[in-house]
Amino acid sequence: MTAADSSPPDRTPQNYAFRHRGFLYYWLSRLLVAFATQIISVAVGWQVYDLTRDPFDLGIVGLVQFLPLLLLVLITGAVADRYNRRAIMAICLVLEAAICAGLLVITVSGATKVWPIFALLAVFGVARAFMGPASQSLLPNLVPPAALSNAIALNSSSWQIATITGPVAGGLLYGLSATAAYGTALVLMAIGAVLVGLIPKPVQRISGQAKSLATLFAGFRYVWSEKVVLGAISLDLFAVLLGGAMALLPVYARDVLHAGPWGLGLLRAAPGIGALFVAGWLARNTIRDHAGIIMFIFVAGFGVFTTVFGASTAIWLSVLALALAGACDMISVYVRETLIQLWTPDEVRGRVNAVNIVFIGASNELGEFRAGISAALFGAVPAVVFGGIGTVAVALLWAIWFPQLRRIRHLDGKH
Repeated sequence: MTAADSSPPDRTPQNYAFRHRGFLYYWLSRLLVAFATQIISVAVGWQVYDLTRDPFDLGIVGLVQFLPLLLLVLITGAVADRYNRRAIMAICLVLEAAICAGLLVITVSGATKVWPIFALLAVFGVARAFMGPASQSLLPNLVPPAALSNAIALNSSSWQIATITGPVAGGLLYGLSATAAYGTALVLMAIGAVLVGLIPKPVQRISGQAKSLATLFAGFRYVWSEKVVLGAISLDLFAVLLGGAMALLPVYARDVLHAGPWGLGLLRAAPGIGALFVAGWLARNTIRDHAGIIMFIFVAGFGVFTTVFGASTAIWLSVLALALAGACDMISVYVRETLIQLWTPDEVRGRVNAVNIVFIGASNELGEFRAGISAALFGAVPAVVFGGIGTVAVALLWAIWFPQLRRIRHLDGKH
């Protein structure tokens, strides 16, 4: 494949993803499911800590959900390429609803052991591991290529809305009772499954390759051979690995900014608010030209504003810097995700998306680990400041090492 041609993107009504009924159901389902997942995350965290008072168990909560994503990466992508992606999503959502019901039963029964919760969360992680590649690969099947960038922006906005409002709702519901939190999540998951079932059967190129190790590793081989996709995925991995500062926000709120719990809430919300505003703008406007260069500029911008946050001692500047960092990240994610979908053939899209999801998860997990280790060795401020500078360096190096990615012009499927 070659870089996109220089003709301007089409602005016909088909470019607007909500005009396609299948995408509308898909978007509503993703919004409700993301909202429910945030509620579960808050409720489980509170419940586990109430039961054990051991912070280590909170780490286990994240670990048992991430491990299936990593361990099943070869299988989940292959399944998304070989079987109906819509059906996979629906099955996974039914399973996640059943897990919500299980958590509800544990709560109502007054159980005091945490291992049943961990067991259910492990199954929840398996369901999410299978649903991730299927749902991401289904998106390009629901809209024409000209509308894909608009669909990705709208999809990102649903996730940002859930990320900002979901934890608040989860905290309020858990304040009423754990049963209210899990019951609400159960209802939302069930509605999400019904909405997926309402999506008209999309056109999907089913992989006809024989089952073999080569087939399972096809996603990794394609990522390695297609420099646009390799550059986009690896850029996200190293940018977030170096620039991630979310794990250190409690340190900043307490020891650097002296803002207390209310300040921590502002800091946590700021990146999502900045990203949501940009996602709303991208849903109505497309990047008209020089998409590759714009992506690199905003990855560097993410690093710059992370550095500003790291050096700031004023709460207003810190919140503003994080909001601008979230806005920059939204633009770079928008371009990267669109390119990955456009440059990947449908018959291998599930396996490529499985690799991408693992890279994203690993960058978040390892980024928090990197921040924590760096803060322990050098202090929180140097850890964030030098991490932000490192992100700027990554953007510059990747722009040099991946000229194909830098020369990308449009996001309308013409390449």
